[in-house]
Amino acid sequence: MFSTAFSTNLPKTIPSLPQPPLHSFPPIVPSFSLPLSSPKSRHHQGPLRHVIRAIDAAQPFDYESQLHTQYVKSTSLKIAVIGFGNFGQFLAKAFARHHHTLLVHSRSDHSPAVRQQLNAPFFADLNDLCELHPDVVLLSTSILSTESVLKSIPFQRLKRSTLFVDVLSVKEFPRNLFLKYLPQDFDVLCTHPMFGPESAKSSWENLPFMYDKVRIGNDEERIKRVDKFLDVFAKEGCRMVEMSCFDHDKYAAGSQFVTHTMGRVLERFGVESSPINTKGYETLLDLLQRLEMAFESIKQQLFGQMFRVYRKELFGSAEEEEEEERVRLLSAPKETQNGAPVDSERLEGS
Repeated sequence: MFSTAFSTNLPKTIPSLPQPPLHSFPPIVPSFSLPLSSPKSRHHQGPLRHVIRAIDAAQPFDYESQLHTQYVKSTSLKIAVIGFGNFGQFLAKAFARHHHTLLVHSRSDHSPAVRQQLNAPFFADLNDLCELHPDVVLLSTSILSTESVLKSIPFQRLKRSTLFVDVLSVKEFPRNLFLKYLPQDFDVLCTHPMFGPESAKSSWENLPFMYDKVRIGNDEERIKRVDKFLDVFAKEGCRMVEMSCFDHDKYAAGSQFVTHTMGRVLERFGVESSPINTKGYETLLDLLQRLEMAFESIKQQLFGQMFRVYRKELFGSAEEEEEEERVRLLSAPKETQNGAPVDSERLEGS
């Protein structure tokens, strides 16, 4: 009875409620965030998907930029170049190409344009430079001034593990100076780039670079620092030659003797371009004739110098005694034995 009455009171059909338009409600955004790679975020978050994709595109760019910056910082050295002449500038340009920081000291700031190009500040006072704690101190001075420059550096203002490097064409000489004046904690690397601004103007490819790790600390950071410095020349294409300073000077003595001797010989008669340069054999004969004449001239000079040396060794003592006696008589009072005056004019003409 109850069920029948209840069923008769119900409408035969349930009217459907009107549906609101789809655009009348804002999209439902969940309060939690899904992973960027989640399929749900792609299928159910249409409008949000584009926003996430835009953020996702910027993140790898920033991350790669940060990685590059961190890499440059980790491989960068702070190099103090002492002696910013022609050769110092030549090397500094290579260091700048490999993103190393440069500090410059010289007797005068005669190359401000080059420094500004390399973003290398100039320090007139070595105390100010050393207080910035460079990783490497590179001496690019002349051979004659190396000792005085080295003695002028305030070592107490540097880090106790600072690496000192030279680039002189002789090696035993700076090696001994470094070991004599540098504190024991400092590292020493002697090098000789066997090229210069003219011979390596276009490329350093396959040019010899000699180095000797004279004194390098055992910890990893100091070993890596030396490798970073040498890596500049290796990446420029140099032929890296590790050799002791003694062996370098032994080999260089012979090669440099020939080079400088021939240079002096060629300087004697000069080398000028002329139409004869195109006639190979005649040019060779002419060159040999000139070489013979130049060697003869040098031989005469050597013989003359040897003659003066032998003459001094054989007769030097007698001549010196005679000269001393002559000077004594000229400077003595005009009275001599027996009270007779001395004729100084006669002595001077004797």
